Amino acid sequence: MTYNLAEYLRQPLKIGSRSIAKRLILAPLTFLGNVAFRELVSRYGGYGLLYTEMCSAKAVPHENRFVSPCFRWRDEERSRLVCQIFGADPREMADAARRIEDEGLFGVDINFGCSNSAICRRHCGAALLKKPDLAAAIVAEVRRAVCFPLTVKFRTGWQDDATIAIDLAARFEDAGADALIFHPRVAPDRRSRPPKWAYIGRVKQAVNIPVFGNGDVFDRDDCRRMILETGCDGVAIGRMAVARPWIFAELAENLQPEPDMFADAAIQLARLLEVHYDPVAAIKRFKRFAFYFSANFRFGHTLYSKILMTRRMDEVGIILKRFFEPLPDISAGPNMNYFR
Repeated sequence: MTYNLAEYLRQPLKIGSRSIAKRLILAPLTFLGNVAFRELVSRYGGYGLLYTEMCSAKAVPHENRFVSPCFRWRDEERSRLVCQIFGADPREMADAARRIEDEGLFGVDINFGCSNSAICRRHCGAALLKKPDLAAAIVAEVRRAVCFPLTVKFRTGWQDDATIAIDLAARFEDAGADALIFHPRVAPDRRSRPPKWAYIGRVKQAVNIPVFGNGDVFDRDDCRRMILETGCDGVAIGRMAVARPWIFAELAENLQPEPDMFADAAIQLARLLEVHYDPVAAIKRFKRFAFYFSANFRFGHTLYSKILMTRRMDEVGIILKRFFEPLPDISAGPNMNYFR
């Protein structure tokens, strides 16, 4: 049987009361999925939804979108943008969701996947997977507060047991989630072991709402295998989208990447960061980007070490020009030392 991946990814998918045109989404990425990076991704196209950086639910109702480091967007992306929020108080989460709906964004996402110690110490993110009743109550409270699409990003749990993930998925669906983004790793695992894609298939079989698989999709073959092996409705791509911002267009639109696209993407992002952020915030975000972007090259450590040492955005362009003249050796796949 032949399988046309791009054709499948271009099939519309209904999420709650709305639909997306393509089944690829940008996974939520703290410090990386910023407004400048999303603008870069949008120039290539191929995606169905973009996700913001993780935003504090407590802060969102009072944020000024034009100065907030995370709760900001371009008007052009509003109809395809989901704002991800974290928090442990159902009422605070609901208040944040109301603000997001009032702003006219596509939807809201609840973060139950971040295992960063600073977030978990606040009993947020993946820490809430230890309290499934509270996690479900948060989803239910947000559902009562808003009508637009509600998605939930979550991990397997704190133990390597598919039945835990299945139970969580069912709870979230019953509480009113319109779609799930499932990363099949246990919360304490910061990618030291491969994600268990088979768990995605079991979660998909257990619910009647769309499920997006997430974890270690680096190229066309990975994307095809995840869909065929799990039956997931779509795929969320994170780290590889940072390394190659055109990956959505490559998968869904059969874009053929050219070697000069690497330098062009990095230069474009540097300029966009300068447009959207002050110099200090811009350089911090470019350094985060450079870590994953450097995974593309045989000697990527040379590029990353130089970017890491610079303190000014005007030096970034010089570093990039020198690195890309002549064109460096491009790896077929990412250097996993950067992707852990």
